[in-house]
Amino acid sequence: MIFYNSKATTQIGFVASKKIGNAVARNRAKRILRAHFIEVSPHLKEGSFIFVAKKELLECSYTQRKKQFENALKKLQALQN
Repeated sequence: MIFYNSKATTQIGFVASKKIGNAVARNRAKRILRAHFIEVSPHLKEGSFIFVAKKELLECSYTQRKKQFENALKKLQALQN
């Protein structure tokens, strides 16, 4: 889940609740989100982003996660053309 608010400055946050699992699983979920964010960051508009990890994130393959991540950003219109 991604929250986006267009602003002049860029702020980024990664969140994983205890519903994800233990500390190891939560940290892994946040690392995965950060990695996907770094890949698409040159194509993003400026603004505030909050990335919330869901339990399904740890169960998907890399290609599925990447596609879902990019589709979510496109839906929010946060990607530059």
